[in-house]
Amino acid sequence: MNLRKLIMLPGPTNVPDRVMVAMLNPVMGHRTPEFSVLMKGILDKSKQVFQTSGDVIVLTASGTGGVEAAITNIVKPGDKAVVTVYGEFGERAADLVKGCGAEAVKIESHFGDIPKIDQLEEAFEKNPKAKALVIVANETSTGCSFKQLKQAGDLAAKYGAYFIIDAVSNLAGEDVPFDKIGADVVATGSQKCLAAPPGLAMVAISEKAKKYITENPPSLLYYNIPRYLKYAKELQTPFTPALPLYHALDEALNMVFEEGLQQRIKRHTMCADAFYSGFKAMGLELFAKERARSNTVIAVNYPKGIDDKQFRGTLDRDHRVIVAGGFGEYKGKVFRVGSMGEVSRYHVLTTIAAVNQTLKELTGQVNSKNPTEVAKAKLAGL
Repeated sequence: MNLRKLIMLPGPTNVPDRVMVAMLNPVMGHRTPEFSVLMKGILDKSKQVFQTSGDVIVLTASGTGGVEAAITNIVKPGDKAVVTVYGEFGERAADLVKGCGAEAVKIESHFGDIPKIDQLEEAFEKNPKAKALVIVANETSTGCSFKQLKQAGDLAAKYGAYFIIDAVSNLAGEDVPFDKIGADVVATGSQKCLAAPPGLAMVAISEKAKKYITENPPSLLYYNIPRYLKYAKELQTPFTPALPLYHALDEALNMVFEEGLQQRIKRHTMCADAFYSGFKAMGLELFAKERARSNTVIAVNYPKGIDDKQFRGTLDRDHRVIVAGGFGEYKGKVFRVGSMGEVSRYHVLTTIAAVNQTLKELTGQVNSKNPTEVAKAKLAGL
């Protein structure tokens, strides 16, 4: 029996067969020359994905583990950090700041929109000694993306703050050029736009942040970035890594550069545009405002009378397509589609057709437009 389904979640996402097969490589000792060769390849390619000349570390952890490491190695008790909150993961970032014994200066916007640069500037004017600016670059819970990272980085530099970014759900799907935007610490996860299995987090660190973290090491064991940096010099890890996942990540990174990073980002952009156009052709209302819409997570409001469990259950049972529901107060009100990783014409058109057919079955309404054809037109040349 074929158990494979189309995993159109905002992570984990579909993993190419060759990446899965890479995990069948024999287990090796992680203190051996063979592992160092594997590690060097992963680190070199990860730097290219982050678009940085700085250091990158790999954690056997979820993306959230990477974000926790990014924040807790910089923020100390008594500090202040300006944090953008426009969804669940912004709230989590603020909680991490507070968990460090610091004050989170939350810059909030209505879910479905993003904070404005003017709001960040005002926060720094009121809190000029804030230690860090923490931005969720892509809010998985709302399908919103913060597009003004360069302006935010300039603002952080103006006030001498460290610029920390949660890019878990958009690195390699949207352009997050570490060095150009003036980032200090950026975290991402293996299971999103890189199309590898879940379980690894990568964290990039600027020279400025590296100097501070090394001179002011955190009282942590597992998420101690200076420890990882020390071992990375020898192409090692301080603790036993998830070796099969390292092989998978290495192969996934190979696929990124076979395609080309910018071409990959372009593909994500085109697929997102096709999703948005197809859903609008169905008469569906998009959750995120146009200026804030993500290229990797598409959030859609349910039509009146549609039951979340029935809708997603029908998609799964009858069409073998898996999408996500809403978070928190939006549970049962929106569904979310992951447009990331190896997303292609096939993924987009299959999902659009399945959603359209499911809505017809549940509502009895037929659209005058053909949403699949509308989406197909947006994918010309892909």
